[in-house]
Amino acid sequence: MRAIGGIWRWRHNPLRRTTDLVEAWVALAALLLVLLVAPVVGSLVGALAQGALQESVREQRQSRHVVVATVARKADGSALEVDPEAVTGREPRSRVVADWTAPDGTAQHGTVLSSVRTPHRGDHFEIWTDAHGRLVARPLDSATATTHAVLAGFGAALLTAGTVEGGRRLVVWRMVRRRYARWDQAWDRAGPDWGRTGTGS
Repeated sequence: MRAIGGIWRWRHNPLRRTTDLVEAWVALAALLLVLLVAPVVGSLVGALAQGALQESVREQRQSRHVVVATVARKADGSALEVDPEAVTGREPRSRVVADWTAPDGTAQHGTVLSSVRTPHRGDHFEIWTDAHGRLVARPLDSATATTHAVLAGFGAALLTAGTVEGGRRLVVWRMVRRRYARWDQAWDRAGPDWGRTGTGS
């Protein structure tokens, strides 16, 4: 709104310099870009991110499988750990040596994080594997993918707005520097005669 007010204020003002009017127009253009272009860029980036992430969700759901593992024994150093893949990010898990059958039918054996708080031999729990039984992280869910896409769009809009504002400030800074340089030149020309009688100053 200051940009519009600035243009109106300088419109017929006898003290108006060309740079004052240009500065007001630059501010108005930057305001319009922030209000119109930044949301469009954010929406486009968010939509692209949503498409890519949802495709990743579909691929992960097809390539990752839940299988039931059986505790063989506690692993060395089997203290409870926090599972970063858990929904809350704070689900405690214990490290165990377990056996499981891969989706392709092969028997697998290895150290995994168990959802059983106090595991005993023979306890069952679920793990995520690929088609060959190799351990993988749980697949990304649609809600998390959508959240990431929204954040990407919001970040793109903010980055666009910041870039526009930075460009505006750079243009105004260069204009002010040029204005000061012209003032210095004018003072240099007027300086030797400043205050002398009969010089018209």
